[in-house]
Amino acid sequence: QVQLVESGGGLVQPGGSLRLSCAASGIIFRFYTMGWYRQYPGKQRELVATITAGSNTNYVDSVKGRFTISRDNARNTVYLQMNSLKSEDTAVYYCNANHVSTIGANYWGQGTQVTVSS
Repeated sequence: QVQLVESGGGLVQPGGSLRLSCAASGIIFRFYTMGWYRQYPGKQRELVATITAGSNTNYVDSVKGRFTISRDNARNTVYLQMNSLKSEDTAVYYCNANHVSTIGANYWGQGTQVTVSS
């Protein structure tokens, strides 16, 4: 059974930092592209950042220079370090695991709320 368990969300003031973690089980983690997505109320889920099995990274323009995605294959965990947070970063953040060569091998975590407010 595949599980992606996010943690690290919460309330932070503008300009502050948070680090999200996503612990994976039930998959061969090192073979998966891992990603973070976010969803605003009433909107579709959108890409924030991804990191491939080879540790190539990709970011949406709005977070470049502020967010950093990383992975620890020994711990089956992916991280999202979020700095210089803005109110528009307020959303539910979801972890994703995708095996690009296997149809259907695409999994989601339950989401963690990030709220940026003074």
